[in-house]
Amino acid sequence: MTSLNRKLLRDLRHLNSQVIAVMLVVACGMATYITMRSAYESLVVSQADYYREYRFAEVFAQVKRAPETLVPRLVAIPGVSRVETRVVFEVALDVPGLEEPATGRLVSIPENNRPLLNDLFLRRGRYIEPRQRDEVIVSEAFADANGLKIGDRLGAVLNGRWQRLRIVGVAISPEYVYEIRGIEVFPDNRRFGVLWMSREVLGPVFDFKGGFNDLALALSPGANEAEVISRVDTLLENHGGLGAFGRDEHLSHRFLSDEIKQDRVTGIFIPSIFLGIAAFLIHIILSRIIILQRPQIAVLKAFGYGRWAIGWHYLQFALVIVAGGALLGVAAGIWLGTRLADLYARFFHFPQLRFELTPFMIGTALLISGGSACLGAWTAVRKATALPPAEAMRPEPPARFQTGWLERLGLQRFFHPSFRMILRHLARKKMKALMSIFGIAWAVAILVVGFYSFDAIDYIMRVQFEEIQREDATVLFHDPRPARVRHEVNRLPGVLYSETFRVVPVRLRYGHRSKRLGIFGLYPDGRLRSLMDSRFQPVPLPSAGLVLNTKLAEILGVATGDVLQVEVLEGRRPIRSLVVSTLVDELIGLAAYMDIRALHRLLEEEPAVSGAYLSVDPLQANRLYARLKQTPAVGGVGVREAMLESFSKTIAENMAISTTMLIAFACIIAFGLVYNGARIALSERGNELASLRVLGFTRREVTFLLLGEQALLTLLAIPLGWLLGWGVSALMVRAIESELYRLPLVISGRTYGLAFIIVAASAFVSGLFVRRRIRNLDLVAVLKTRE
Repeated sequence: MTSLNRKLLRDLRHLNSQVIAVMLVVACGMATYITMRSAYESLVVSQADYYREYRFAEVFAQVKRAPETLVPRLVAIPGVSRVETRVVFEVALDVPGLEEPATGRLVSIPENNRPLLNDLFLRRGRYIEPRQRDEVIVSEAFADANGLKIGDRLGAVLNGRWQRLRIVGVAISPEYVYEIRGIEVFPDNRRFGVLWMSREVLGPVFDFKGGFNDLALALSPGANEAEVISRVDTLLENHGGLGAFGRDEHLSHRFLSDEIKQDRVTGIFIPSIFLGIAAFLIHIILSRIIILQRPQIAVLKAFGYGRWAIGWHYLQFALVIVAGGALLGVAAGIWLGTRLADLYARFFHFPQLRFELTPFMIGTALLISGGSACLGAWTAVRKATALPPAEAMRPEPPARFQTGWLERLGLQRFFHPSFRMILRHLARKKMKALMSIFGIAWAVAILVVGFYSFDAIDYIMRVQFEEIQREDATVLFHDPRPARVRHEVNRLPGVLYSETFRVVPVRLRYGHRSKRLGIFGLYPDGRLRSLMDSRFQPVPLPSAGLVLNTKLAEILGVATGDVLQVEVLEGRRPIRSLVVSTLVDELIGLAAYMDIRALHRLLEEEPAVSGAYLSVDPLQANRLYARLKQTPAVGGVGVREAMLESFSKTIAENMAISTTMLIAFACIIAFGLVYNGARIALSERGNELASLRVLGFTRREVTFLLLGEQALLTLLAIPLGWLLGWGVSALMVRAIESELYRLPLVISGRTYGLAFIIVAASAFVSGLFVRRRIRNLDLVAVLKTRE
């Protein structure tokens, strides 16, 4: 072993606690990168494999009713390689053990088990048998949420007739990786499920023999999707087509793609912060070690060691730290990555969601961490190699002493002499003080970012489920009903109050941009559902024109006063022009609203409704739900408490788990930064503090000089950290926002307070460690020091 290597080992042993602290910071960055990147790769690979092997369609369309004779014309469209027609209906289900009515989406499949678009992957049971009128295959999420087994039976109202359905299989489909109804944003697997049933049975039940109402198409390589959609719409227009759309508008695919996008952003953004802090710490440690080892560097040069040898020696110090942190970080990242993959498997239904970790990924992580170390060490190493031996043997020039700002302002008499010494030292070492403040501020910022996620979740739940959605239940009808149906709804058991609404499928166009969605027709004086922005302020519903939420307006590129072309996709399919009257800042989904009376005028129809919001007596809720289960006109029922529970189990739980990991890492980083700052300060001022002890200062006074300085730096860093945390949170909000939901930029006093408490606690614990070292200062060595 060479002399320089023995010196390296001695330095690592002497600075072992600081080295471990920096290793932990590097490990946090590595673990975050491996975890987030592996989650991203796992979802991307699983999605691509599943879509390819089970033939996920690329274009979809719904229609009122179209004949099978239309299929040859659809196949003849340039770019279309395959067409699958289906019969799809939503019905109310009576599920054993569930008080509320569930909604089942019945999807037809052929009795002969052949390869299909959006094919089934059977988890349990078997495929349906020919001529069995009651056999169904249910989706895995629905079966697991309700504890359903092979052979269990469900009650359903099929086209006005009550029927018992027998479960013969449990399956998943690429069409429902994320299983959700179109009117909702978050899944409720207990109350919504997909049931696959024989086409030969389902078609005649709903009077669709020789016809279809749902369409899936696969495209040839290089096909023009927009052109195919346009031609499909033309063919289906006279049959009540509701507008064809591509994969990018498919709800399950869109949610999965948004999650992949967010993983990609967080997999780059958060590790970059952690590794940047690691580079900063390595730079501080090395630069201050070099200052303390000036005489040693001079001796090494005098004995013939060259600049490259000395530079490599100090660079090795950084690389050893990174190597240790990288090994720990990779191990932690693999463990956390497998846990995150298990979590995703609960939300996204793949045949297999495998943990994806490639050598390239590990190599990239090591390259990034090693690069951060080299970047942090470069300036310090360059300074070490540039020192001539004669200059290095001399101590650093003493600081220039002069009257400070405290004395010039005449404030010195108000402070204790020890505190004045602290202020003077910081004033003379401005750059070091600023660097320490900046480092601690980043620890505070990461904590703010971590706790902010909980604030955002709480805010969304409060706004969406307490202020906007005040109804207890929502009833959807199969088809629009006359407005007088409200009187029948009010007579249902347990209904205290109701408000009806109208939903009309439309395509909104502005220039070359378009969006397919439903316009909600509401009553302006509604008590159960009204418009409200993200600041809890009510938004009046204008008597004419459209109200869009800001995200939809951004997608269409419109502002208040612009005129939209509205293409109605039902009935006589009129095309109208409407002014954008108001924009409302909503947090969930895309939505367009109108006064229900103006909507009737737009459609040139008699007053009709698509559903009703209900206020329900809790004591009679079971009677109401039992009645709704067997009401033929009811196509689905939504329960607000169920939606709240669903939100908590999806977005809230997902974010809570990843955020908890982030907070744990942030706490480690906070301790590492504060502890390193205190230890480096002790190393730099050891002789000075020992000299004060020789001059008669007590241990308590000397400890106050050092730890009081660190406490002051920490207190100054906390407000800056709050500001940095707010800025990083704002960048994250912008980076991960999607059509499905947006996080509000609201940071509570609790979050700022928790960040303060954790950093203050880190400073206190660090102070206890440093205090013990101050007690062991070598006074004899100081007395022998040559000035």
